[in-house]
Amino acid sequence: MKVAKLVVGILCILLSVLVLLQSCVAGLSNVLEESREVSGSAGVAVALVLLAGGIVMIATRKSAGKGGSIAAMVLFLLGGLIGLLLAGSYKDLNIWAGLCLVLAVLNLVCLFLKPKKAE
Repeated sequence: MKVAKLVVGILCILLSVLVLLQSCVAGLSNVLEESREVSGSAGVAVALVLLAGGIVMIATRKSAGKGGSIAAMVLFLLGGLIGLLLAGSYKDLNIWAGLCLVLAVLNLVCLFLKPKKAE
């Protein structure tokens, strides 16, 4: 489980950069079109949540407690809800919000898995 959390955490951090760049373009598009949408800003929030969740997963991968999984699950759930509710014309945000919800479920599953004892 330690390796999986490390890999998922690194992927979250890398994807947060991609989401941030897309969100900046979507925000610029919202401003230029004067559409009064907040999908670009919502994308920035989702990118920051992906970054924070990835950092939490990496930082708590070796801990025996369940606090890290709970914190990451709450962060990813928050990011998924923000993305789904505020997507607007930025349709890629629905994909990133769905990914956040999948990661929240992954952390929920991690809460119920028993760690293997080292021999």
